[in-house]
Amino acid sequence: MFDKYRIFYKQPSDLALAEAFIKERLENKESVIFVALADDGMPAGFTQLYPMLSSVRATKNWLLNDLYVDAAFRKQGIGEALIKTAMDFARSQNATCMKLETAEDNYTAQSLYDAIGFKKQGLVDGYFTYRIELYN
Repeated sequence: MFDKYRIFYKQPSDLALAEAFIKERLENKESVIFVALADDGMPAGFTQLYPMLSSVRATKNWLLNDLYVDAAFRKQGIGEALIKTAMDFARSQNATCMKLETAEDNYTAQSLYDAIGFKKQGLVDGYFTYRIELYN
């Protein structure tokens, strides 16, 4: 599924690279991944979070770096459920905010982030940045 995500963002398919990248992130405890499963137990989508440290707030906040829902499962609320699960996790870690980025032409994602309450921060190199405050 991570390979499909990379393809969505116009990268060449490389299953070995995708597997090695995810394996290294998990082994080094550098990310947290949530996976949504379909009724048959197959993966329908995932999100991957990376920690961001804030010296001023003395907290570990989270970057929602990856969000992908397989084409067969889109428009079923899976993306929203994954984001809300990630937000609940971040709150449980006493995070004060979550950030994310999406491509300037990914209108579906932008609509979802707006609906959840993320605030658009700006456009950098073709990607919009978003932020949401998480109050404990």
